[in-house]
Amino acid sequence: MPTPAVGTSVPVFLASAGTLTLEQRRLIVEQALLLLEQHYVHLQLKSAMHAVNPLQRLRLLRARLDRQTPTTVEPEWQFHREVAAIFHSVRDLHTNYALPQPFAGTIAHLPFLLERVRDGGLDRYLVTHVRDGFAAPPFGVGARVTHWNGVPIARAVELNGLRFAGSNRAATLARGLESLTIRPLRLHLPPDEDWVVVTYRTPQQPDDAQPHELRVEWRVVDNLPPVGDLDAISTFAANAALDLDADERNRAKKLLFAPTRVVELEGGQTSAELPQPVAVDVDQDVPTTMPGVFRARAVAAAGRTVGLLRIFTFAVDNPVAFRDEFVRLVGLLPQDGLIVDVRGNGGGHIFAAEFTLQTLTPRRIEPEPVQFAATPQNLRLCQRHRDNPTGRLDLGPWLESLERATETGAVYSAALPITPVDGANDIGQQYHGPAVLVTDARCYSATDIFAAGWADHEIGPILGVDDTTGAGGANVWTHGLLSRLFAEPTVDTSAPYQALPNGANMRVSIRRTLRVGRLAGTPVEDYGVRRTDPHDMTPRDVLHGNADLLEEAGKLLAARPQRRLQVSSAAADGALTLSVDSAGMDRIDLVVGGRPMATVDVDDGVPVEVTLPALVPGTQLRVDGYQGGALVASRRLTG
Repeated sequence: MPTPAVGTSVPVFLASAGTLTLEQRRLIVEQALLLLEQHYVHLQLKSAMHAVNPLQRLRLLRARLDRQTPTTVEPEWQFHREVAAIFHSVRDLHTNYALPQPFAGTIAHLPFLLERVRDGGLDRYLVTHVRDGFAAPPFGVGARVTHWNGVPIARAVELNGLRFAGSNRAATLARGLESLTIRPLRLHLPPDEDWVVVTYRTPQQPDDAQPHELRVEWRVVDNLPPVGDLDAISTFAANAALDLDADERNRAKKLLFAPTRVVELEGGQTSAELPQPVAVDVDQDVPTTMPGVFRARAVAAAGRTVGLLRIFTFAVDNPVAFRDEFVRLVGLLPQDGLIVDVRGNGGGHIFAAEFTLQTLTPRRIEPEPVQFAATPQNLRLCQRHRDNPTGRLDLGPWLESLERATETGAVYSAALPITPVDGANDIGQQYHGPAVLVTDARCYSATDIFAAGWADHEIGPILGVDDTTGAGGANVWTHGLLSRLFAEPTVDTSAPYQALPNGANMRVSIRRTLRVGRLAGTPVEDYGVRRTDPHDMTPRDVLHGNADLLEEAGKLLAARPQRRLQVSSAAADGALTLSVDSAGMDRIDLVVGGRPMATVDVDDGVPVEVTLPALVPGTQLRVDGYQGGALVASRRLTG
């Protein structure tokens, strides 16, 4: 494998491509038609919103292939470009054509990263990272890029974003900026240009100074491997909501810009092996069992010390372990305020996202419901997997509504949750301080679902770098997964799916997600989750550890009510004595096994003791705190 420091030039890499036969290309088009027509849940929405017709474009491509012969067939890269463009036309980052070998598993990249900031009322594009081993003085971190191949940088970002369009304008611009320097070739063809000419000024240069120019060559390298197999019949694959482009890109950033930490990040230890800090020092990372998933530390913000927990991904095999590590980390952080930062998180396991919400609110979590498109193949799929025959997937709940749809003409199935309701509520609130969520337009998939649940359950404010999240509202299945589902529990010899050549694949949004709470029934797709409070990234943010962003988040936390609910218990002589230390509430209710047992008025910050009959083993005791009649905090104990 070429090293990140060297890589392969684009022309050399492309010389190894081009082995698909004409029949293999026809097969890809036929399977794409089947996938989009029978399983794409957003087909009607996207056709209406973006005035596109991907099915007709595929039919036209099929007709063009039928007129070609092995001696007149067009270059393979043109075929891939057309199929990819058809999938991109629906502006759904869940619905992709995944290119075959040699593109799969590789990335094209430039040796630096850019971020947009707001400075002096103007948008600026700053270099924030430079790959180790690359040096071209005076180019470096902090340089301000003004033109890209002679095009003003803002326009270059916009034009590039149209090629890899997101669900809304903010997402489109975010993708346009990221793909200027990193392109996963699994989803995007290599750049048209072999090199890029970057026009820039150094941090010290004024706007009227003569700019510098730098010519940088695109290089192609192998990427780090993904977390899980999305083609396997597994809980992760069946319940995935993952932006594959963001996942590939985030792994590429680790490889290119933190190569010495890759092994450390992907290693991890058990919680028993980790050092257990007595106190958490400001700006020092708390050790975690999932270093590639979480980063936790105490930070100074708006004159206070609060917790900062970065969630890089929800792509994990074990959502309960994810939730439990989240709980362990927030328990070690300051309890007077928590900043949860999910910027750039492309999603992953829907269970991991929705299992975690309960830990930050006393309210019962209502997972987002999802719907299939009412099509013959979706009905057939649910009939085959109606009683959880594989032990990993149960589509029975959607079957009756799909059967009815054949008579009523309904467009969608019933809306039912993917995430088990019990799992979304089995441990309840664990953190009682105020919390703020930080988002941007690169939040997608399960992260959109997490942000929607945060808003719908009124956990706290949402501090948005962009107007909305990326607006990816769906459960995503691959062509490979669908093929396997039609082969289990017994092989269906009439199944419509055929293996794709050379490792090619496709993905589709198969179940769309809907909001709950005040916006119940609103789709997440194309709309996303709106911020409650805005923040424009500044030069201090991208060059000095998000200094201004954290200050704004700290101000939001300072404006929220401060609450505390600590409960200790002692059992003796058939009685259970509870000591309750509370703040920010005026009443405590005790509920045993779902039945109210006692209510006590409390003064802010004054501990109280309550004696109850001893709990029967396995019985749950819930301590609920109220302020002005509103439930504001809760804890659980089990006998």
